[in-house]
Amino acid sequence: MNMMARKIIRTGEAQEELPPVLPGFDHINRYWDKINNIYAAKILPGEYYVTVCNELITTVLGSCISACIRDRVFGVGGMNHFMLPMDGREQANSQVNSLLSTSTRYGNHAMEHLINDILKHGGSRKNLEVKIFGGGRILAQMTDIGRRNIEFVHDYIRVESLNLVSEDTGDVFPRKVIYFPVSGKVMIKKLHSLHNDTIVDRETAYLRRLKNEPIEGEVDLF
Repeated sequence: MNMMARKIIRTGEAQEELPPVLPGFDHINRYWDKINNIYAAKILPGEYYVTVCNELITTVLGSCISACIRDRVFGVGGMNHFMLPMDGREQANSQVNSLLSTSTRYGNHAMEHLINDILKHGGSRKNLEVKIFGGGRILAQMTDIGRRNIEFVHDYIRVESLNLVSEDTGDVFPRKVIYFPVSGKVMIKKLHSLHNDTIVDRETAYLRRLKNEPIEGEVDLF
């Protein structure tokens, strides 16, 4: 595809043109959101998405965390969706502050890839604002993983001196998150009842994948 790829989607009523996608994000599922009258990018566990266009980004979180980050001046922003892998070498009451731990390195990558892409496409570090969501206790067999995810992202934001402007974390409910990077607006829907085990199954499979995948090399945050 070109640097800013475009495609036409037929909505049933008219032809709508997708906003251009940034390099590296062609695999993300994008569709016309009829409720919000805007194109949407839906991300899954382990994914992130950055845009310079007027579109929303959405995901559903259980124990995972999503950081919604944008340059409040220029509007470029994005969202990630990540979870720390379980690591038997860590203590249950760990504050997740060791830069050498397996879990922290995974979390660092999730945050740094998102921030780097925002900066690469016109954002400025001094203008960044952060909103965080998720970390619910929905995996009964791993009751502390949501808390550990929250502790990590709080620690990361503090160490990197980022501007945390709002959050909705913890509790026992999954969340649907809808983020508008251009305006910074976020809509949250807590899912108090689940009709199936999709979220739990998806996050359990994601944890297994994290356990088996090698950790990437270091990422330089600029």
